[in-house]
Amino acid sequence: MILEMKVPSPGESITEVEIAEWLVSDGDYVEKDQAIAEVDSDKATLELPAEASGTITLKAEEGDAVAVGAVVCLIDTAAEKPEGETSASVKAETQEEPKKAEPTKSTESSKTYATGTPSPAAKKILDEKGIEATTVSGTGKDGRITKDDAVKAVPSMGTPAGGSRGTSRSKMSMLRRKVAERLVEAKNTTAMLTTFNEVDMSPIFDLRKQYKEAFKTKHGVSLGFMSFFTLAVVRALKMYPAVNSMIDGKEMISYDFCDISIAVSGPKGLMVPVIRNAENLSFRGVESEVKRLALRARDGKITVDEMTGGTFTISNGGVFGSMLSTPIINPPQSGILGMHNIVERPVAIDGKVEIRPVMFVALSYDHRIIDGRESVGFLVAVKEALENPVELLMDNDIKKALEM
Repeated sequence: MILEMKVPSPGESITEVEIAEWLVSDGDYVEKDQAIAEVDSDKATLELPAEASGTITLKAEEGDAVAVGAVVCLIDTAAEKPEGETSASVKAETQEEPKKAEPTKSTESSKTYATGTPSPAAKKILDEKGIEATTVSGTGKDGRITKDDAVKAVPSMGTPAGGSRGTSRSKMSMLRRKVAERLVEAKNTTAMLTTFNEVDMSPIFDLRKQYKEAFKTKHGVSLGFMSFFTLAVVRALKMYPAVNSMIDGKEMISYDFCDISIAVSGPKGLMVPVIRNAENLSFRGVESEVKRLALRARDGKITVDEMTGGTFTISNGGVFGSMLSTPIINPPQSGILGMHNIVERPVAIDGKVEIRPVMFVALSYDHRIIDGRESVGFLVAVKEALENPVELLMDNDIKKALEM
């Protein structure tokens, strides 16, 4: 029996996918539920599992855009598994690399050499200047490059001399193209503005230093910065609901829940999974969900549903060393908070200069729906919560908040 495998719908509103990579070859024997391909939609990269065991015939090539419901391969379920062979999913890569051909005399003789050879003194000068001898005309006997030639030689500022100048061209994945389209859309269709502030991270450092090990021992997750920032954002969104809103035509939609999108880096590029109802989560709940989503994104298992929606986004460029940036809004949302690296800086405390760990934070927002008062007030509220977490995020009960 020949089974036609069709492209399943990866999510609402998605009409086509792209074959990112075939994980099997034409004619391979595959097992049921074995991953046979990776397909890109405009929201995520997903694995396509075999619907039955048998011999596979591919009907689409890598890079092809295929409509949802179209046939991408055939599986001959009547075919028997070849004796002595394993399925394509567990084939060992035992083939030896082809031996490199030994250079022949003709190859050696075909090499080209510089017409001028520098004297030892000239070579030292050219090396110090970073100039290739082949770019210098020698005035000595038989074109030999003299010390005087080397002294007068000037590095080329326009014409490249030596070094690789190759280029390569590769097709962007459907996910990457969609991300690019959404970023351009955000720049072109929103009145985006960014406001900045700085946060003294000392109180959070002190809490993590005191409770991090016990927290991890009890809950199995680290007490990171994301839980503090997520809960600070939730508090600020309740204080300034306009930031937790978005525009739909001529209407403004406001949400009484906080679905926080978190930007994470995955093998296929930027992923933005969503922490649902973050307003109901504790420190442990946020850290557990961040870890779960980050692992799924890293392993390429994140689903479209897990990245759909979101009312506000947090992006942490600090993990890559960013000092300051203007994050781009994730449409149709109206705001995004950018976290950055933490650097020890001199700050004035009660008239004295002290060294404190400081993070710059940035809020990009859609000025069509969020005024300056709301945007600045929101960011100040985030700053206040992060600088006074015991009172504003833990209700003055640290052990209860951390479920210790």
